Amino acid sequence: MDDDRVWSFEKSLWTGDADHYRDLVDDACLMVLPQPPFVMSGKQAIEAVAHTPRWSDIAISQEQIARPQEGLIVIAYHAKASRGGEAYEARCTSTYRRLAHDTWRVVQHQQTPPIVSRPAVEAAG
Repeated sequence: MDDDRVWSFEKSLWTGDADHYRDLVDDACLMVLPQPPFVMSGKQAIEAVAHTPRWSDIAISQEQIARPQEGLIVIAYHAKASRGGEAYEARCTSTYRRLAHDTWRVVQHQQTPPIVSRPAVEAAG
């Protein structure tokens, strides 16, 4: 899969409907997301997406792609998504494996929202 197709594939996971998501996410996928239950299987993620409004817009930047072996693609990027009046931002990774010629499935995905820094607490002293 060439780079342009990788990014189109990833964007479609953010904006596509539940059937599209079901077609592209492997049942054996593991995901880490910033809301409970935080760690979930592909089946759990597919079920969650079926009951979650899809993002209407997704912007991806800081894209990186690695191909550590034939049939395996690992990506990392910064995502900014929106729907209605809601905005979301996260650093993300996904891993795809090829099942057959031109048939790819997500087997790993994680999202890390920006970490809010806390003021340092001065030691009593």
